[in-house]
Amino acid sequence: MSRNDDVSTRQRYDRRDFLKAAAKGLVAISVAAAGSAAFVTAAPYVPELSNGADNFYRSNVVDVQRVVFKNQYGMRVAGNLFTPKALDRKTRHPALVVGHPMGAVKEQSANLYATKMAERGFVTLSLDLSFWGGSEGTPRNAVSPDIYAEDFSAAVDFLGTRAFVDRERIGAIGVCGSGSFVISAAKIDPRMKAIATVSMYDMGAANRNGLKKSQTPEQRKHAISEAADQRYIEFTGGQTKYTSGTVHEINASSSAIEREFYDFYRTRRGEVTPPGQSPLFTTHPTLTSNVKFMNFYPFADIETIAPRPLLFITGDIAHSKEFSEDAYRLAAEPKELYVVPGAGHVDLYDRVNLIPWDKLASFFNTHLSQGPAV
Repeated sequence: MSRNDDVSTRQRYDRRDFLKAAAKGLVAISVAAAGSAAFVTAAPYVPELSNGADNFYRSNVVDVQRVVFKNQYGMRVAGNLFTPKALDRKTRHPALVVGHPMGAVKEQSANLYATKMAERGFVTLSLDLSFWGGSEGTPRNAVSPDIYAEDFSAAVDFLGTRAFVDRERIGAIGVCGSGSFVISAAKIDPRMKAIATVSMYDMGAANRNGLKKSQTPEQRKHAISEAADQRYIEFTGGQTKYTSGTVHEINASSSAIEREFYDFYRTRRGEVTPPGQSPLFTTHPTLTSNVKFMNFYPFADIETIAPRPLLFITGDIAHSKEFSEDAYRLAAEPKELYVVPGAGHVDLYDRVNLIPWDKLASFFNTHLSQGPAV
């Protein structure tokens, strides 16, 4: 079945079940084979664009080129290559791979970071992780932490074979969930010479334990059991089911975290629906694959990345701060935890007046200057 055929069958969901699940902070979308429905927000919601929020920023001193490359599994990975207009292509330059938040696409946060770092002289490459955006992989929105990490290494393959890139000076930035994927990749790929994470989520711990370890073992077992039962349904041709992601409407009882993500993913501030896909399913991974995060331990052996440097950037009021703190505690030197005053988790996706661009530039300029230790 093609991607468009797959999307065409996903045209109805149970709104009552969706809202019931959303009230619990877990969004599960059951998709039927026919009919259609659309969310209507209960009240107008004005996106909050303070602190220079500019997810779709474009620069007049940076060139952008769409690129496609294959990962080790032969899957086509879509990316955007950013180069300073003044780049001397006869010499080799430092480069950065930039990964988007979990459930997002490169047009959400990753392109912004890639553009801003290209303005600072780096060759940069944003990418869509496999199963998301313009990259290959079926079913769409599937979770595969191993393949996500491989996509980062494939991006290094691509950059390291450009004539104007110094393959001894390639670094990486992972935003939100990509922070854990890039750490997983860097543990077995020493070509990544310096690694920074921003608003990192440890997607393994978040799914096993919940935020601040709020999920009980019984709740974890229930999620695993539900996914296992759903496999039978889908194996025999039944409806695909989706989970987590960002709610599609908010109301007076919506949590602060739901509002925080809604403000980015469901408003003009950051909403993106890739061509041929439906806004009903953006950000939502498939239920049956999401449990693979239970087996994902990106911080195991994180100390082996040393002596390559690690920079963990988080907001001082970010609900995800615990993950950056855990990674910093477990990592070996050289390492740094950089806390942004007044910043929440999603603030560091696109609020250009809060994101510490100078810190990122200084970190990579320092550690990619002469090819750091491996």
